[in-house]
Amino acid sequence: MSLIDAARRQRACADRPCERAGLPVVLASLDLDRSIRKAHLVKARTSGTASGTAWRHANIGRLLNNAVRRFEGRVLELMSERGHDETRIAHVSLTRNLDVEGTRLTELARRASMSKQAMGELVDQCAELGLVDRIADPTDRRARIVMFTPAGRKWLDAFRDAVDIAEQEMRAELGKAAMDAILKGLAVYGAQFDALDDSN
Repeated sequence: MSLIDAARRQRACADRPCERAGLPVVLASLDLDRSIRKAHLVKARTSGTASGTAWRHANIGRLLNNAVRRFEGRVLELMSERGHDETRIAHVSLTRNLDVEGTRLTELARRASMSKQAMGELVDQCAELGLVDRIADPTDRRARIVMFTPAGRKWLDAFRDAVDIAEQEMRAELGKAAMDAILKGLAVYGAQFDALDDSN
């Protein structure tokens, strides 16, 4: 299904439940009118050529990445408004993978798909900000566990609030049916990559 067809299909079901519309269709609705115009333009430019580039604009990976960049940018903006302008998206690579009860550095690096050295640098940065600390692992004297400090737990609460607001804004823009389908689809598709041990 082309981006144009997907966008038209999403528009057709805008006033009724669209759970069966599918994740690509729902994500195409992030900016419906603009997506339709852009798809027409790209199609016109690449029509008749052997090496069209329309797929670079319409593939699910790019659409997901664009949505994540917008969402995370909004979260950082909200954090800054609440006095946490020190927060950088790189720090989130650590905090989103850190269990509330603490996590070993090697496990943090694995979850974030980073080298141990690169994750260690992020831990150092967050430690300088007072968000995390390293403590001895009671089960292995040679290992260290990274944990949120009390200030880090307050930061985490503020981050949760920022995420909630950004999600509410997204839901208001896309509508309940589209947002529910996005959450359900992404939860299923990425389930095996959710490595957090937190249950709450």
